[in-house]
Amino acid sequence: MAKKAAEKDSKKDKKKEDKKAAKEKPTKADKKTPKVDKKPTKADKKASKEDKAKEKADKKAAAKEEKRKKKEEESERTLEEQLEEELTDEEIENFQIEKVDMEKLTNRVCLFLANYEDGIVQSELWKKFKLTSRDGSRLALKLERMGIIMREKILENKRWTYVLKIKKTPVSTDSIENAPCLVCPVEQKCSLDGEVSPRTCQWIEEWTINELSKPKKKKEQ
Repeated sequence: MAKKAAEKDSKKDKKKEDKKAAKEKPTKADKKTPKVDKKPTKADKKASKEDKAKEKADKKAAAKEEKRKKKEEESERTLEEQLEEELTDEEIENFQIEKVDMEKLTNRVCLFLANYEDGIVQSELWKKFKLTSRDGSRLALKLERMGIIMREKILENKRWTYVLKIKKTPVSTDSIENAPCLVCPVEQKCSLDGEVSPRTCQWIEEWTINELSKPKKKKEQ
């Protein structure tokens, strides 16, 4: 009897467990129920559209700001700075203007600058000597490399430029231009006490008289 009672209790426990398991298992109805995706509302669509528009506007503003900065940086760069990037030291130092005696031009520019203790804005100087901005800027770089002038960067009329100041005046050759001694055929024999002497040289006498008779040049202003 006790055995039968135990078997009966065991069957009851099993039925209880089966019922419990059946409750926990998903029903067929649950399996058949399709998942419903939540459709975006008008508000969601509007918010998404606004986000995209904001992102596009931010990109446009960033590009505009970058362009402005680049333009500002370029406006601050002078022609000389651009040329220094483009040209080698050799090209600057060997700069020549076609059909122009560079030694004479250098002397004239430096003698003119010597009249301005505080220097002069380079654009005014180039106008005086009828030089283009590019040629004038290259000449300024050349003279600076030679140690003849110094350049001081300034802001004038919202543009960067340079004031040029004389540093060392080159020796002018005007005083000995056309001197007979430069082409004298007997220059090697010439001495103060020699057979050929500057004291008795007719060529020097004629050249001196000729130079003294020339009208004096007005000082450039």
